[in-house]
Amino acid sequence: MNTELLDALTALERDKGISKEVLIEAIEAAIVSAYKRNFNQAQNVRVDFNQETGTIRVFARKEVVDEVYDPRLEISLDEAKRINPNYQVGDIVEIEVTPKNFGRIAAQTAKQVVTQRVREAERGVIYAEFVDREEDIMTGIVQRTDSKFIYVSLGKIEALLPVSEQMPNETYKPHDRIKVYITKVEKTTKGPQIYVSRTHPGLLKRLFELEVPEIYDGTVEIKSVAREAGDRSKISVHSDNPEVDPVGACVGPKGQRVQAIVNELKGEKIDIVRWSADPVEFVANALSPSKVLDVIVNEEEKATTVIVPDHQLSLAIGKRGQNARLAAKLTNWKIDIKSQSEAEQLGIYPRSSSSFQVDEEEISEVE
Repeated sequence: MNTELLDALTALERDKGISKEVLIEAIEAAIVSAYKRNFNQAQNVRVDFNQETGTIRVFARKEVVDEVYDPRLEISLDEAKRINPNYQVGDIVEIEVTPKNFGRIAAQTAKQVVTQRVREAERGVIYAEFVDREEDIMTGIVQRTDSKFIYVSLGKIEALLPVSEQMPNETYKPHDRIKVYITKVEKTTKGPQIYVSRTHPGLLKRLFELEVPEIYDGTVEIKSVAREAGDRSKISVHSDNPEVDPVGACVGPKGQRVQAIVNELKGEKIDIVRWSADPVEFVANALSPSKVLDVIVNEEEKATTVIVPDHQLSLAIGKRGQNARLAAKLTNWKIDIKSQSEAEQLGIYPRSSSSFQVDEEEISEVE
């Protein structure tokens, strides 16, 4: 052992942020184990690491007793006094027992400890970096695939994209660049484990934040997101600034902003609707692109009955009920859709007190 090890420890402290004292303590503990293992010693020993010279010495620690029963752990008072006349019964005597060929074993053990601690420190740094990025979006590169996961490189670490989080309309090939949403960061014995998604509603929200400056700076707020990944999504937006059109800001000039998101999601249709605190207006907007004649609200059951023109019924419900289902998720209201003729037969439309209107300009659909 020499000063090269000390220089290495100093460099690690500077570059990796690992305390030199912590490393030395770990090295000393590992060398004690190595000594006992390699030299079949069961006695109590202490390792001394000289931080000035880099030398390592091993000392056997023995208790001073009147009568010795275990010479590996005890030393007689007479023998102790021959070392130092001041020793008394109960004191601990340290006797150097460093083997002649111990330097190689000590150096190898120190290297193993340093390598392990560096790996642990690097894992800790990566975990700390990515745990703060949960619910965030990152661009990754597809590395490989198997029956359970797609492995996506995020630079310092490989993330897992489970089958359940993959979009049904996408195929993933090695070297493809994709944007992913970080759903979970776990600390495991093998290091940080990161799970990502392409189907999470949060991915859509983060994509809008990237494309729409007004959302990023807080001028426009995304109130809710409903998504059936790879097929259709709805988002509701709002702005406290009356001079800002939240729907128009998300659509962008000639639809460029939302089209960039549609392209990223491989053609997923996106409806952008204006949020409202009034459930009548909000539910009507959420059923875009269908026209709505009236919305009857049941506050107690948090349910609505929506009346649409007869020719708009299938459009309001959507293919396999998708439009109504997404609207219900978006608004968090139950939605029962009835045609105009059915509502008239039931006597619930028209209502004399209803003054319902919906501004069609407040709704945007992008395919």
